[in-house]
Amino acid sequence: MAKQHLYPIFFTVRQLVLTKSCRGCFADVIRAVKCIFICVPCDVVCLPSQVELPLGATEDRICGTIDIEKALQEGIKAYEPGLLAKANRGILYVDEVNLLDDGLVDVVLDSAASGLNTVEREGVSIIHPAKFIMLGSGNPMEGELRPQLLDRFGMSVNVTTLLDVDVRTQMVLDKMAYEEDPDNFCYESSKEQGELRQRLVEATKKLKQVHMPADVRLKISEICSLLDVDGIRGDIVTNRAAKALVAFEGREEVSLSDVEKVIGLCLNHRLRKDPLDAMDGGTKVKLAFQRITRPREAAEADKAKQEAASKAAGGSKAGKKAGSWGGLP
Repeated sequence: MAKQHLYPIFFTVRQLVLTKSCRGCFADVIRAVKCIFICVPCDVVCLPSQVELPLGATEDRICGTIDIEKALQEGIKAYEPGLLAKANRGILYVDEVNLLDDGLVDVVLDSAASGLNTVEREGVSIIHPAKFIMLGSGNPMEGELRPQLLDRFGMSVNVTTLLDVDVRTQMVLDKMAYEEDPDNFCYESSKEQGELRQRLVEATKKLKQVHMPADVRLKISEICSLLDVDGIRGDIVTNRAAKALVAFEGREEVSLSDVEKVIGLCLNHRLRKDPLDAMDGGTKVKLAFQRITRPREAAEADKAKQEAASKAAGGSKAGKKAGSWGGLP
């Protein structure tokens, strides 16, 4: 069985800058390396950095504030970059995002959506680029995010325990091999990671060539309307995710089967939650997709469920004695 390494691609790679720029831009490259906002001009290729946002971070640490050291030593006002500046053109990872203060989450999500961070602190006024990919994790049992904040996240993945014995065993072996010799494990995985990295680069170049038919876009909007999804972020993210999947697989046209693979990840966290409803959001999205794309099969399935429920109710009533209490209806 082939190894299945479930590890991030860039997280163990140090940040490097390759000077692939146009003629006469080498000086700009040197300045870009020293830039506090990690701005890179022209064709310079830069591996993304990972910045972790700790749970106890303050707004000044995230957005940046006045440089106290320069203010005391030199008597000048200077800006000290925060985590958003360091995460520019990289990855911002937020652990336990559901426990982070809502105001801080709102600041981070605003910067992620606009690509800019505006700072107004103690006489310092600055706007700098803050384009990053935000990854958040959290345990829903410890607390929920506001629906307005959940809607700002593009996709959501529910992580559950693996039940497949082969995959579970392989993960245990990979973990033990990494603990014994991390360098050798990374070296053995480098070929597989390199192939995956190359596929991602090719998919990025091919993305503009992917075509999505108008009827597929209409189906996505119909599903979002049926699920009563607020706003149009769900529609936009589903369209983008389907096109990205097609580009990753090396094709040029989006089909409904591609939408079916990604729509649950894009919409399950945007649905309004009912505490008395035991059905999760992913199942609701799946049923809505079947009802819109395959209405006849969905109607037959609903009819079969109703018949099975009526038979079960009739059988339970037939087995009761006259005058006995039947409990709740």
